Amino acid sequence: MEPTFRTADTSDADALVEMMRDFNAHERIAFEETEVRAVLAQLFADDSLGLACLMLLEGEVAGYVVIAFGFSVEFRGRDAFIDELFVKDEHRGRGLGAAALRFAEGVCRDRGVRALHLEVERENTRAQSVYRRAGFADHDRYLLTKWLS
Repeated sequence: MEPTFRTADTSDADALVEMMRDFNAHERIAFEETEVRAVLAQLFADDSLGLACLMLLEGEVAGYVVIAFGFSVEFRGRDAFIDELFVKDEHRGRGLGAAALRFAEGVCRDRGVRALHLEVERENTRAQSVYRRAGFADHDRYLLTKWLS
């Protein structure tokens, strides 16, 4: 069954935070709930920054995808980043991640985005396979990050 998607809002914050806690634990990323809630509030208030979207399967929340919007000279204009993509354990292996990628691509096309990026752990070969089948390519670069605050 194909999932449906809807843009999350403030009433979805608790459900998102719980899934984000699971996502961060799975990816071994530090999780600070107060900061996550503050960032979600910014996202809900200004959709030019991006969107948090719930993935629904037969009316049940099965996961989420967060799309962050940006701009790039290299990619010739608006670009976007799939900042987070999470499918609950009990729904994995059913094509929901691929459906979320198709959904994100459609949202981006509708908003004039020219390039869609994502990040994946080097050892997560299962996800890499899904992403490559969806048309994402490894540009043999490293994503380097410097926290500014």
